[in-house]
Amino acid sequence: MVLSPRLRTTGAWLVVVLLAPLLTAAEPAAQAVPVARAVPVARAVPVAPAVPITAAPLAAPITAAPLAASTTGAAPATGAAPLAPAEFAPRVTCASRDAELAADLRAHITAALAGRAGTVAVGLHDRTSGTTCTLRPGTFFDAASVVKVTVLAALLRDAQRDGRGLTKSEKSLATAMITRSSNSATDTLWARLGTAKVRAFLTAARMTATEPNPYGYWGLTRITVADQLRLLDLVTTRNSVLTSASRAYLLGLMAKVVPAQRWGVSAGAPAAATVHLKNGWLPRSFNGWRVHSVGAFRGGGHDYTLAVLSHGNTTMTYGVTTIQRVARAVHADLAPGARERYAPTSDPDEVIPAMPGSGRGGSPRPAGR
Repeated sequence: MVLSPRLRTTGAWLVVVLLAPLLTAAEPAAQAVPVARAVPVARAVPVAPAVPITAAPLAAPITAAPLAASTTGAAPATGAAPLAPAEFAPRVTCASRDAELAADLRAHITAALAGRAGTVAVGLHDRTSGTTCTLRPGTFFDAASVVKVTVLAALLRDAQRDGRGLTKSEKSLATAMITRSSNSATDTLWARLGTAKVRAFLTAARMTATEPNPYGYWGLTRITVADQLRLLDLVTTRNSVLTSASRAYLLGLMAKVVPAQRWGVSAGAPAAATVHLKNGWLPRSFNGWRVHSVGAFRGGGHDYTLAVLSHGNTTMTYGVTTIQRVARAVHADLAPGARERYAPTSDPDEVIPAMPGSGRGGSPRPAGR
């Protein structure tokens, strides 16, 4: 059937009229269902308030539990910090058959070093009381002239192995090296021995930490106070490394050091004991002055060895003073009844070994002595 244009127009309007109510009724439905507002899940179903996690007894200890409090309160960082320096800072340690003597030595050596600048190592062995004390036993120092005792001991050991005594030339050089601290004599003997023979002696003496300078600068041999004590014990007791004759010869020279070089660990020694001594000093651009003193004290009921090594001294005199403070404390404890004591020279002298770039060594007279 074909509708006229007028009927088609009338039909279209009829459809619109019939559908209009439906369209207008459906549209508000979409607007009337605002999901967020009409279904307020968060408010209508208050899950969080019903399960108060923040206020639950289980949750509270997480921030206030005794374990957490003790972690910071029982060992607080501010309280624990001082323990680290105390634990790792070097301390004087002493052991003895006489517990009171050990305690006195430990306290008095510590007091002697109180307030002193630089790095100091101390080694003591008293056979009479069975006492040993150490401070920084494994710290390394440039040897300076105290290595000359090692050089002579190595020479004597080498002569023994060859089945001979020292030659006239060797004796002359040895005397100059020990009693006057002659550098030229030491140069000659070091060259004759060579580093290999020096090392052979160190191995035999169990001075395993001592390291000769590989370029011939014997004054820059690296030493420790523990090895210096081993050397002094070797020189003063019977052993298979040095014969009694060799030991007596070396000690005899150490007892004849010239007056200007009789300072250091000899300060305050009991006059009844014979002092066997060797000192050394050496200034460098880093760690300041190295000032060392080693010695043995025998006779009059005494038999002990003492070594004090130091670097970081501002002047030679400062280092000498530090060493002599330690020495006086030790002698006072080991020989409390001594009526007379050894007074070191008031004008200490020593010979500076040669160093790289400095030419040969000589007797120092530095400014500010």
